[in-house]
Amino acid sequence: MKLDAIDRRILAALQRDGRLTNVELAEEVGLSPSPCLRRVRMLEKAGVIRGYHAALDRGGIGLGLTVFVGIKVEQHRDEAAAAFREAVQSLPEVISCHLVSGEADFLLQVAVPDLAAYERLLLDALLRLPGVSDIRSNFAIQTVKAAGALPLDHLPAATGPQTP
Repeated sequence: MKLDAIDRRILAALQRDGRLTNVELAEEVGLSPSPCLRRVRMLEKAGVIRGYHAALDRGGIGLGLTVFVGIKVEQHRDEAAAAFREAVQSLPEVISCHLVSGEADFLLQVAVPDLAAYERLLLDALLRLPGVSDIRSNFAIQTVKAAGALPLDHLPAATGPQTP
């Protein structure tokens, strides 16, 4: 989907504050409420806006340890990869999983209360994931920048007429 300047303003505003009312959002992006709502619905339907979430403080809710886990797998066959992906998705402590290049095949981000909780996850779940041949854990000492808004200023400009 090609995004025009108004779409980008809508997305930027919603990334800053997903609880904006449609009237507030319309005012911020320079539209009247009806066209603004149509655009938001179009962005939702296209999957550009995938949902609305509260940003939680990990330490404040007792998840004070973040671990980045590099996992090598033995085989990359479709069945093995599917089994690994399905198993990882069932682990609530794994808050993101990426197929990567480099030393590891997958990079997981894990949020747990403490080292003891990570040890249990490692021994009871991660080492038992299908096809795992090696695991390397890196512990976050300090979060310098947490997951933030996506950079919208560098997206290619939309071409052709856009509907409000």
